[in-house]
Amino acid sequence: MLSEPLDVIGVRRLNRARRSVAAVFCVHGAVTGNFATRIPWIQDHAQLGPAALGLALAFPAIGAALAMPLAGRVNHRFGARAALRGLLALWTLSLALPSLAPNLAGLCVALLAYGAAAGMSDVAMNALGVETENRLGRSIMSSLHGMWSVGALVGSAAGALAAHAGTDARLHHVVAALVLTLLGLWAVRGVLDLRGGADEEPPPHFTLPPRSALLIGAVGFCAVFAEGASLDWSAVYLRDVLDTEAGLAAASTTAFALTMAVARLAGDRVVDRFGPVRTVRAGGVLATAGGLLVVGVREPVAAMAGFGLIGLGIAVVVPLAFAAAARTGRAPAQAIAGVATITYTSGLIAPSAIGAVADATSLVGSFALVTLLAFALVAGAAVLRQRGPGRAAAGGATGTADGTHTEGEVPLHGTRT
Repeated sequence: MLSEPLDVIGVRRLNRARRSVAAVFCVHGAVTGNFATRIPWIQDHAQLGPAALGLALAFPAIGAALAMPLAGRVNHRFGARAALRGLLALWTLSLALPSLAPNLAGLCVALLAYGAAAGMSDVAMNALGVETENRLGRSIMSSLHGMWSVGALVGSAAGALAAHAGTDARLHHVVAALVLTLLGLWAVRGVLDLRGGADEEPPPHFTLPPRSALLIGAVGFCAVFAEGASLDWSAVYLRDVLDTEAGLAAASTTAFALTMAVARLAGDRVVDRFGPVRTVRAGGVLATAGGLLVVGVREPVAAMAGFGLIGLGIAVVVPLAFAAAARTGRAPAQAIAGVATITYTSGLIAPSAIGAVADATSLVGSFALVTLLAFALVAGAAVLRQRGPGRAAAGGATGTADGTHTEGEVPLHGTRT
C-alpha cells in the first residue's frame, strides 16, 4: 500500500520532472558556451576573415530554422522523453564538429548540422518545459531559461580556461561533447514521458506571423540581434580591436552569459513589480549604455563591462515578447509562433550582418549598430503593454479558452505536445 496520498506522490514526480528539465536546459546552454568561447580559435584554424566568419556563423540559424519544424513530428512519433534523449545527444555530440572543419566550406556544413541539432532539441525541451509548467500550475519557464544561461556561463567558463591554457579546440570540444552527452542522458531520465494519442494528427510545419505579432516581434528582433552579436563576436572584438590575449577575450563571453543568467533568474520578480514596459525600457537603457562602453572606451575591462550590461538589459525581452504576443488577437498560439519566427530571423542574420558591417567598416561600427538596436528597445517597449487579463510576468502561464497557454518560451513554428 502507498504510505502517502496520491496527490503528494504526483507533486513529487512533477517536481522531479521540473528538476530534470532544468538540468536539460543547463546542458543545452553549456554546449553553446563551450562553442562560443573558441570561435577565435576556429576562425584562425579555418583561416577566415570577418566576412567569411560572419557567413559561417549564419549557418547555425539556417540549420535551426530548417530543422525545428521536424521536432514536433519526432515528438509525436517517439514520445517526448525518447525524442528529447536522441535530439539532445545529437546536439551535445555536434559540439565536436565546427573545430574539426579545415576551411570555410567545411565549417558551414558543420555549423548547419550544429544548428539543426540545436533547433530540434530546443523545441523538444521547451515543449516538455511548458507541459511541466502547466501540470505544476505555476510559472517555471523563466527559471528554465535562466538555467540555460547558467549552462552557457559554465560552458563559457570552461572554454575560457581551455583558451587560456592554449588547449587545442578540437581536443577541448571532443572531451566536452562526450561529457555533456553523458550528463544529458542522465538528465533526461526524469522528464515527463508524454505521448500523443493514436488518432492525433502530427503538428503543423509552419505558422505565418499575424499582423498583431509584427511590432512585438520587432522588439524581440532587436534583443536577439544584440544577443547573437555579443555571444558570437565579443571574444573576437576584444582580440582584434583591443588586442586582448585569448583567455581574457574568451572571458568576455563569460561576462555576457553571467549577466544574462542573473537577469533571467530574477526576471519574474522584476516584471511582477514594475511591469513589462518599464522593465524593457530600463533594460534598453542598460543595454545602450553597455554598447556605448564597448564602442566608446577602448579598454578590455570597459568592453567586458559593456557586454555584461548588454546581457543584463536584453535578458527578459524575448520571454516578455512571447507573453505579449499571446495576449493579442484570437489566436495566441499563432501570434507566439509568429514572434518566434521573427526572432529566429534575427538570429539568422545577426552573425553575418556583424561580419558584413565589420568588413565594410570595422567591428566598432558593427557594435555601433548593436547599440542603436538596443536603444530601439526603449522606444518600442510600449508594444509589450498588457492589454488583457493574462500575466505580465515573463514566463507566466495563463490558460485560454482554446486550451492554449502563454509561456516565457514555447515550442516554435506551431510545434506542440
